[in-house]
Amino acid sequence: MKTYFLFFFILLTNAFFAKANVFADTIIAQKLDSVTVHGFIYKNYDLNEMNELFINTGKKTNLIHLGILNADFSSKTGRQVFAKVPGVFVYDMDGAGNQVNIASRGLDPHRGWEFNNRKDGIMTNSDLYGYPASHYSMPLESIEQIELVKGTGSIQYGAQFGGMINYISKKADSSKPFAFESIQTVGSYGLVSSYHAISGSIKKFKYYAYAYFKMRNGFREIENTKSNAQKVSLSYQFNTRFSVEFEWSKSAYIYKIPGALNDQMFRENPQQATRNRNYFNPDIHLPFVKIHWIMNAKTKLLLTSSAVLGKRNSVMFDKPVQINDTINHSTGQYNNRQVDIDQFNSYTTELRLFHQFRLYNQLHSIAAGIQYINNDLHRTQLGKGTTGENFDLSLVDPLWGRDLHFKTINYALFAEQQWQLNKQLSVTTGIRLEKGKTNMFGSIQYYPSNQIPVTMSRQFPLFAAGFQYKIGKPIIVYGGIAQSYRPMIFKDLIPGSVYETVDPAIQDAYGYNAEFGIKGNWKLFKWDITAFVLKMNNRFGTLAITDAMNNLMTYRTNIGNSISKGLELFVQADLPINQSTVLSVFTSTSLMDARYKNAFVKFGNTNQSVHNNKVESAPDMTSRNGVSIQSGKLSISFQYSYVSATFADALNTIVSPSNSGAVGIVPSYGIVDLGASFQMNRFISLKFNGNNITNQSYFTKRPLFYPGPGIWPSDGRNFSSTISFTL
Repeated sequence: MKTYFLFFFILLTNAFFAKANVFADTIIAQKLDSVTVHGFIYKNYDLNEMNELFINTGKKTNLIHLGILNADFSSKTGRQVFAKVPGVFVYDMDGAGNQVNIASRGLDPHRGWEFNNRKDGIMTNSDLYGYPASHYSMPLESIEQIELVKGTGSIQYGAQFGGMINYISKKADSSKPFAFESIQTVGSYGLVSSYHAISGSIKKFKYYAYAYFKMRNGFREIENTKSNAQKVSLSYQFNTRFSVEFEWSKSAYIYKIPGALNDQMFRENPQQATRNRNYFNPDIHLPFVKIHWIMNAKTKLLLTSSAVLGKRNSVMFDKPVQINDTINHSTGQYNNRQVDIDQFNSYTTELRLFHQFRLYNQLHSIAAGIQYINNDLHRTQLGKGTTGENFDLSLVDPLWGRDLHFKTINYALFAEQQWQLNKQLSVTTGIRLEKGKTNMFGSIQYYPSNQIPVTMSRQFPLFAAGFQYKIGKPIIVYGGIAQSYRPMIFKDLIPGSVYETVDPAIQDAYGYNAEFGIKGNWKLFKWDITAFVLKMNNRFGTLAITDAMNNLMTYRTNIGNSISKGLELFVQADLPINQSTVLSVFTSTSLMDARYKNAFVKFGNTNQSVHNNKVESAPDMTSRNGVSIQSGKLSISFQYSYVSATFADALNTIVSPSNSGAVGIVPSYGIVDLGASFQMNRFISLKFNGNNITNQSYFTKRPLFYPGPGIWPSDGRNFSSTISFTL
């Protein structure tokens, strides 16, 4: 709205002074004709070159404005939310919107753990070095924008290959002491979602708080979700240069998991369930403190201290699909379930400085800082749970099969410099120095005690360089390369059985992101076209070996490398139909070839080369295409999403050799979504969504671990309606 009002103000001002100049020599008062302005608000789809205390010059960035999307926020439908971000792979683990599971450029989408996940600049990865998944799950109703910086942002944000994703929360209403917002959604499968927020500004004090609740039965039989989230944010502006912000937020849900299917089950009935006693329950708290200090017109300082605290709980009959969860005839009861509990204690403090200076008549910028991370992940697994059917984490045997601590201390120094060589050309250089140590200690019942504890150290620099060249005003050519690494996490270091061992020389994965692109706008068109290469060395996996007694062992180690090459294309045309109507058409398409290089994996009792095999869950083509029309207060959108076939394993198995459903082709699929919104007045708006309206039966991935090996069907046709009220 600021753009609209500014445009309106400028036109009125110009009209006034035009009249004033004509009649400047007279003192005759005249009544001016009224001025009517018609226009549309066109949003940027990438970040500013300087965004807060970050440098984005020469990087592939995306900015998503949730307020203008006709997307299903209550279910966090990723193909709609990230529709205009080319190449985003969406893993529909469940249709309830419990988590966001996305990746790009051939990386693993599990809970977005290849990204540095942030909310308002605060890291939300549960444990960056032990379990980097983001179990924190805020309602999208509370989010105003989503920022995404691809892998070349690794110097400033952290070393994840995927880059950074940052959810920007709605801000307190600064115009009055009390404001209220309510968003209510109902939909298919018993969906009920309720979001209430209050905010306001009282002199130098601002506040924002929300409470959220959702319940949904689900597309699958017995599937059910109950989730809740809360937040309180307080800030105080001491003066124009200094402010302090405190926030506490929480998210929690209990998901009743319907179980995986094999291929035959999926063909017969994708809605059927194979489990009735499996539950998943993350309960995460995210407190933080921010201190903003504008030292002078050219220098800013930001100090943040935050934590990710809470648990990831599950109680499951954790067996392959072909093993039924039925009554044990010898006991007259179900078999005992497995209880796993992860306790997160992750603390991060970051001091960031942004400074601009003039040299040779050009304005240059530097962003630098230091980051300290202290994490202690306490993992208790393989607990003997009850034989019941309800959500119950109690144990019938107090001993855990695995009881381990994964404690990491990590320091990072980083600096990125933007050199403005002339009005058109700028060059960016950066370095990040990482130094850390991880200690794993505790007990594994089936594993020799003398092989625990394990200590790992890391110490290395990461370098980056990029450029940006402006061809006239509307066109920008950009590119860069940045090194990244992926630390060994808990699952890479824990042997699954007595017949599995971990390579004592296993190393962190490392590599780089490189990209070259051109973006701009011309008349009715805007575009961003990027070519990229992502190289990852020392990927983690398993090999087959024999021990000193000639016994076959599974060996967890670095199995080889991979390289992803591709093209990301976004083009949009905004076509005015008349003074109050505009038609918008877009395509967001990625073409990619992601393959293993010089890699081997365990196959039965031998090792098999997977050189040139395709990387799992890395589609050759992902294309999302949409048409929307906005006429006055009404907006209607149509979207078609296509994802080509992918493989589930590095061996590129086409047909599963067993009835587990764990490996094999993931077929291509095309999904049609519709959305509409209507702004009744300044207080009330309505929204309607129809997802997968052709009722396609499809699935997006065959996971090898949680929530279990096999096929996890995505939702069929479903609808939702939303009413929003503001005061």
